[in-house]
Amino acid sequence: MIPAMLAANPRLDRWVSFEPDGRVRIAFGRMEYGQGIATALAQIAADELDAPFASLRVVPAATGDIPDEGLTVGSMSIEFSGPAIRAACAEVRALFTAAAAGRLGCDAAELDIRDGAFLKGGQPTGLDYWSLAGEVDLARAPTGDAPLKTPDRLRVVGRNEPRLDLPAKLFGEAFLHDLSLPGLRHARVLRQPSPQARLVSLDEAAVRRAVGDVDILIDHAFVALICATEAEAARAHAAAERAARWDGVRDMDPTLSEPAALKTLPYEDFAAGAPSPGPSNRRRITATYTKPFLSHGSLGPSAGLAQFQDGKLTIWTHNQGVYPMRALAARITGLEPQAIEVIHGQGPGCYGHNGADDPPIDAALIAIRRPGAPIRVQWRREDEFGFAPVGTAMLMELTAELDASDRLVDYTAEIWNTPHTGARGTAVAESALPGYVTPPKPAQRLMPDGSRFSGGLLNATPSYDIAATRTLEHVIETPIRSSSLRSLGGAANTFAAESFIDELAEAVGQDPLAYRLAMLSDPRGRAVLTRLAAMCGWADRGAAATGRGLGLAYDRHRGRGAIVACAAQVEVDTEVRLKRLWCACDGGLIINPDGAKNQLEGGMIMAASWTLKEQVKLGGAGVASVTWDDYPILRFSEIPPVEIELLNTRDTRALGLGEVSQGPVMAAIGNAVAHALGARIRDLPMTREKIVQALLTG
Repeated sequence: MIPAMLAANPRLDRWVSFEPDGRVRIAFGRMEYGQGIATALAQIAADELDAPFASLRVVPAATGDIPDEGLTVGSMSIEFSGPAIRAACAEVRALFTAAAAGRLGCDAAELDIRDGAFLKGGQPTGLDYWSLAGEVDLARAPTGDAPLKTPDRLRVVGRNEPRLDLPAKLFGEAFLHDLSLPGLRHARVLRQPSPQARLVSLDEAAVRRAVGDVDILIDHAFVALICATEAEAARAHAAAERAARWDGVRDMDPTLSEPAALKTLPYEDFAAGAPSPGPSNRRRITATYTKPFLSHGSLGPSAGLAQFQDGKLTIWTHNQGVYPMRALAARITGLEPQAIEVIHGQGPGCYGHNGADDPPIDAALIAIRRPGAPIRVQWRREDEFGFAPVGTAMLMELTAELDASDRLVDYTAEIWNTPHTGARGTAVAESALPGYVTPPKPAQRLMPDGSRFSGGLLNATPSYDIAATRTLEHVIETPIRSSSLRSLGGAANTFAAESFIDELAEAVGQDPLAYRLAMLSDPRGRAVLTRLAAMCGWADRGAAATGRGLGLAYDRHRGRGAIVACAAQVEVDTEVRLKRLWCACDGGLIINPDGAKNQLEGGMIMAASWTLKEQVKLGGAGVASVTWDDYPILRFSEIPPVEIELLNTRDTRALGLGEVSQGPVMAAIGNAVAHALGARIRDLPMTREKIVQALLTG
C-alpha cells in the first residue's frame, strides 16, 4: 500500500535523487521550525537507502522544490511523512539494485548496499548509486511493492544524529528576521483596533514629523508605514497610532476572559458516543474543569518578507507550510498560484497557529502596491499578543457512574469551546481591505470513517476500559480570533479527565495508580504507568495536605498514538513551585532519541506554564494582555529537573511526540497540587488567588 503523502506526490524524483558531487538529495513537505523533524526524516531516508547520513542534502523548503504535504501540524510528520519517505527510498533502493544486478549479470538478491555502494558476497562491485544514476529513471510513480526494512535492520534510525538545523541557528545564519535583501524596505502595519473598525482619518503630517522619510500607504483601513530602517518604521508606527482616528471599535466585555462565560454565548451542539444512560442505582459523580484562552507566547514576534517584481510575488515565511501560504496569498491578492513562490525560513516557532501566517501577508499586500523593492514586516510584541490567533478557552463538565465494585463504567464529557481551527486559511489584514465580509463558517471536516472531526474532542474520553462513553460538544461563536494551539483540545481534555480520575479514586478510597491500572488492560499502557511509578517513587508518596505533593496522569494520544504517563512533584504555600517532573513514553519506533526527548520535555515545560501562569485577558477593543507583564510565562529559573524514559523504541511503527506530553503533565501537576493542599483546583491557571479559594472552599 502506498502511503498517503507519497500517493499525493507520486513521483519518486520529487522525494529523492542522487547528485554528481556524491550527495543524496532528499525532499519532503514538512517544515523544520525547531522540532528537529528535518534530522529525523533524513535518518529515515539514510537507513532505507543504506546511504551515509552525512551524504544527505535536505532540500530547503520552497514551493516547486519539495512535495506538497500541506501543513506541518498535529505531531504528524513522523507518522505521515516518515512512511512516505521510507516507501519512496525503498522503491529507489529496489530500482538501483535491479540496475546493478543487470550490470553484474547476477540476481538482485545477491547484492547488498553499504554506504551507498553495492556489494556482492560482501565484496565491492565498483558500483554505487551515483555511478548508476544515469541509468535509473526516477521520474516515475511508486508501485508500493518494494519491501521496507524491518526494525532489526535499521542502523541510523535510533541514533542521536546531530540536528541538521542547529549550526546555522547557533551562528546567526538561519533566521528569517535577519534576512537582508538588496534594496530592502522595512514596514509596520497600523492594525485596526478590532475587525470591524474603519479608519476615519490619519494625520499624515504628524507621522512625517516623527519620521521624515516615510512612505504612507493607505488602502481602506489597511495602513502601512514603509521606511528605510526598522527603527524608522517603528517610530512612524508609534506616531501613526497617536494620529489615527477609528470608527466602529468594539468594546470587549472583560468577563469573557473567563471560561464560564462560554455558556453565555451562542453555540451549536454535537453529540456522539453511547446513548444517554437511563435511571440507575449506580453512584454518580460530577466535576467541572476550565482552561482559559491562551496565547502562543512565542519568544520572538513573527516576521515576513515579500517582493513583487515582473508580475511574480515571492514570499519568505516561517509558517507551517509553503503551499498553504501560497494558496492563502493567491486568495487574498488575486494572483494565480503559479505567479507566487513561497520560501521557508526559520523563525520563533509556529506550533499550532500563531501569527506566523500574518506578517508575510502584510508584506505581500504592501509589495504588490509598491512593486520592486523587497518589503520586510516584523510584528511587535503587542501585535503578537493582540492580533495573532489564541488557543480557545474550554469548559468541561464530566460525569461518571460507578458500579457496585467502584469501577468506572459510564463516562460523559460535556464540552464548551470555540473552534480550534477557526482562523486557519485567514489573515488578520483581510478585515482592513475593501469589500471585506465576515468569512463563512468553515465546513465540517470528516474523518475517513465519516465521523466529524473536532479539535475540541481530542482525548475527551479517558484512555481506559470504560463500558459506555459519550461526548456532547457545544461549539461557541468565538468572541476573538481563536485557532489551533499545540494539542488543540487534547491537553485540556486530558487535564480534566485525569484530574477527574484522581477524584474518583479518592471518592472510593483507592490509590490513584492502582485505580488506573485496574481499568487498563493494554499491556503497553500498563508498562508505561508501572515504569513511571518506579521513576517517581510513587510507593513513597506520603500523606496529603502537607504542602508537598506528588501526582501522576496517563493518556494515549487521541486514543491511537503515543502512550504517555507523567508525574509531578510540587511544593505549595502561597504559590505552586515545581520540584521535579517525570515522563515515561511508548512512542513506538524512535527515530532520534535525543530529539524525541526534546519534544516531550518541551511539551512538559510549555504545559507547566499553561497550568501555573498563563491566561489571555480580554477588554477594550480585544486582547488586553499585550505585554509579558500582562501575560507571564514560566521563567527559566522556575523549570525543575525533568526525567524522561522511552519504552518500546524498536516497534514497527513510529508515533508523533510533539503534542503528547502536555495533557498528562497538566493533570499530573493538578493532582500533585491537590495532594499537597488536600483541596483541588479545577480552574487554570493555578494562581495564588485560586490556591486561597481552594483552601477556603475545601
